[in-house]
Amino acid sequence: MIMSAVPFDTLKFARHLEASGMAASVAAGAAEALADALTGAELVTRSDLAETTTELRNEIASTTRELRNEISATRIELKNDIELLRRDIAIKFGSMLVIAVGILLTAIRYLPPHP
Repeated sequence: MIMSAVPFDTLKFARHLEASGMAASVAAGAAEALADALTGAELVTRSDLAETTTELRNEIASTTRELRNEISATRIELKNDIELLRRDIAIKFGSMLVIAVGILLTAIRYLPPHP
């Protein structure tokens, strides 16, 4: 709950200022200025702080859960992508090996015989 007004005794404050040596007109003006500033200010109570702290903690916990879920999903996605890459590499390597063996067999077939 935000309080919009603070009880402030301007006369008492002005008298304190006068007692400390300030001119009466200056003390009265300072008291009025301070009263205006305080009544326009919004002050926060302890319960406001507790409520805001609770809201922030809940928001942080929620964000943390969301980030953990996103990280987990990204890990799974990366594992799947890596597995697909492994398969692709194995297929390409196997294809290159078949072609290389074919080239070697063809080359051997056309080599002249040893005397």
